Amino acid sequence: MARGKVQMKRIENPVHRQVTFCKRRAGLLKKAKELSVLCDAEIGVFIFSAHGKLYELATKGTMQGLIERYMKHTNGNQPPDPPIDHQTLEVKEEIIRLKQEIEVLKGLRNALGGGGAEGIMTLDELDMFEKQLEIWICQVRSTKMKFMCEEIEALRNQELILKAANKYLHDKMEENISNTTNIEPVNITNCQYPLIIQDELFQVCN
Repeated sequence: MARGKVQMKRIENPVHRQVTFCKRRAGLLKKAKELSVLCDAEIGVFIFSAHGKLYELATKGTMQGLIERYMKHTNGNQPPDPPIDHQTLEVKEEIIRLKQEIEVLKGLRNALGGGGAEGIMTLDELDMFEKQLEIWICQVRSTKMKFMCEEIEALRNQELILKAANKYLHDKMEENISNTTNIEPVNITNCQYPLIIQDELFQVCN
């Protein structure tokens, strides 16, 4: 039966996604080795899994040697510096936010009498500190909930993998039992050859 066309989209089932990743990764590395042998090419392959695990292949020499050769080859053809990406902007915004929080903490410490200041705060300053504390509490709770959800999801994925492995082993066991019970005994009554035991000859067939 012909195989259906594979849809090019993310596999939602984590077990199927992991199995597909292992199979296709092995196929990609195999094709790279074949290309290197057939065409005498030097090939380097990097693969990072969804969990951040690195898989690499250097068909000739080492991966470090291939990287150094690549850097030398592209030394005169370096593209211009790319514009600042969103990640860099997020880091700068985070730095500014942390500086503001530090200033708030310093003011709160002084207000509580730990900074050598007068320790007197206006109503507006107290409202500002109260709102800031509420924001921090929400952030802590949100981060805690995120970690708990990630841990629960990881445990669920592990449970699915174990169930799939258990089902596979159970099917293999039933298959082996079925093959064992289906073995038919040998019928020697229709044997066309004499049975020889030591030096005596027994004719067991007509």
